[in-house]
Amino acid sequence: MSEANWYVVHTYSGYENKVKANIEKVVENRKLQDQILEVSVPMQEVIEVKNGVKKRVQKKLFPGYVLLHMVMNDDVWYVVRNTRGVTGFVGPDSKQPVPLSEAEMRGMGIKNDTVEVDFEVGDSVIVINGVWENTIGVIKQINTHKQIVTISVDMFGRETPVEISFSDVKISK
Repeated sequence: MSEANWYVVHTYSGYENKVKANIEKVVENRKLQDQILEVSVPMQEVIEVKNGVKKRVQKKLFPGYVLLHMVMNDDVWYVVRNTRGVTGFVGPDSKQPVPLSEAEMRGMGIKNDTVEVDFEVGDSVIVINGVWENTIGVIKQINTHKQIVTISVDMFGRETPVEISFSDVKISK
């Protein structure tokens, strides 16, 4: 019996969880637990800031893809390839998919909190907390690593750059 490896399956966009559930159901019905060991849709926790409110949400790390830890043979290939929502295996030839290397798998274990905000450079925002509360400014720079925005405010007739936390600003209407 050959060794189990990780393979990548391409799916229709938005069907990742359905494909995972369908493959797991087929594994259970056909008793393939010793050949398809794990089905995974890698998720990442992301912090979104909207209207000054931070919210943690789960996002797919690789939209449109499902990872399978399995022993490759003709029966398993046929089952996975003919699962509803699957468009094919990732690799140069869909009949002989290429397993992921150890280095590629290690790279997928990294978790970084990324932040998505609903504003961009040039937007007018209002400060909702802190010393600058109720001040309106224009975003000049966004630093996602530090989770701050640099806004330009009018102080004594001059434009002055001020750094404010993502959670302390919201889009002014």
